[in-house]
Amino acid sequence: MSNAASGLPIGRGLICLIVAGVAWGTAGAVAALAYGVSDLGPVALSFWRCASGLVLLAAVRLARPRTRTAVREPLARKALRAGATGLGLAVFQTGYFAAVAATGLAVATVVTLGAGPVLVALGARLTLGERLGRAGAVAVGGALAGLGVLTLGGEGTTVRPWGVLLGLVSAAGGSAMTLLTRHWGRDGRVDAAGTSVGVFAVAGVLLLPFALAEGLVPHTARPALLLCLLAYLAAVPTALAYALYFAGAAAVRSATVSVIMLLEPVSAAGLAVVLLGEHLTAPTLAGTLLMLGSVTGLAVAEARGARRALG
Repeated sequence: MSNAASGLPIGRGLICLIVAGVAWGTAGAVAALAYGVSDLGPVALSFWRCASGLVLLAAVRLARPRTRTAVREPLARKALRAGATGLGLAVFQTGYFAAVAATGLAVATVVTLGAGPVLVALGARLTLGERLGRAGAVAVGGALAGLGVLTLGGEGTTVRPWGVLLGLVSAAGGSAMTLLTRHWGRDGRVDAAGTSVGVFAVAGVLLLPFALAEGLVPHTARPALLLCLLAYLAAVPTALAYALYFAGAAAVRSATVSVIMLLEPVSAAGLAVVLLGEHLTAPTLAGTLLMLGSVTGLAVAEARGARRALG
């Protein structure tokens, strides 16, 4: 049950994506805590997330012994891939943070994460020749419905056009990142660890001037807590999650990747209930069940398709 193009088994790729999506869901709570104990802005936080994640990924890569079977990729293509994917990452992260500031968390989440699977499905069909199929379309529709119920159900929200536009820009950046990762992963010459290092280096360089303008060094009365929060943000939802994401996204169909990544708001909602004392409302439960059902169905369909391809 392996993907001949990427060399990573489909089942392992799905597990990588699921763990990445759940890990990403913890980033919002950590960011909210960091905002509460400091004057750190969203762009500066995104920069520090990329910079510290880059340090961790580079350290792991240097410590890991290289084998004779290590992936070899032409330098020019490696640079092009890191540049294009890094730009997508910078647009995705910063656009989402800006959308949250402009129109609120709920609307920004629905627009950014909701538009993602649609853009990826269209892009994968046009550029990669990947067909979504009837079952895939039903799964995407169910996931989007669950996302809407989860984030908008029972809450008063204000939709601001500028915030919606920023959310769509963020979704476009994230979709481009997914499609590029899948495109370059199809021939099996992509090193997931090397991809992560290069992408974060490019994203950090792109974000640095904006972070400097916003205020790079935060003021805080609780520096130890802030450092712990930033260390967790760098290690789990950044270095670990993106390394798993790039590995899984190279092996799994693009539309499946985008739907599985919707586990992020599910994880965030569960964290809010368990750790932050929020109530488990009917919309939260219904949206979570819809999204989990859609993710499970699409993952099963992906695994079955891989088995049929192997005969």
